[in-house]
Amino acid sequence: MKLEIHLYGRLRRFTGNPDPGKPSVIDIDVPGGITIRGALEKAGVPTDEVGTNIFLNGMYSSLDRNIDEGGRLGVFPNDMN
Repeated sequence: MKLEIHLYGRLRRFTGNPDPGKPSVIDIDVPGGITIRGALEKAGVPTDEVGTNIFLNGMYSSLDRNIDEGGRLGVFPNDMN
């Protein structure tokens, strides 16, 4: 299934687009049931840099939540520098 990963703050460097005026999105295909942690690892985003503000389709989520349908994942670092 398709998943859009939107990265914010210092995490945007993993999209290859450091310009804060442009979208910082990674589009990937993931299998159903993968965790958010697994999807981020597949996209090359180290989960030790991810904060607690994670949103799957607009709902607050943890790294261990399973992704049962595609959509949008918004991920913020703890420090928004």
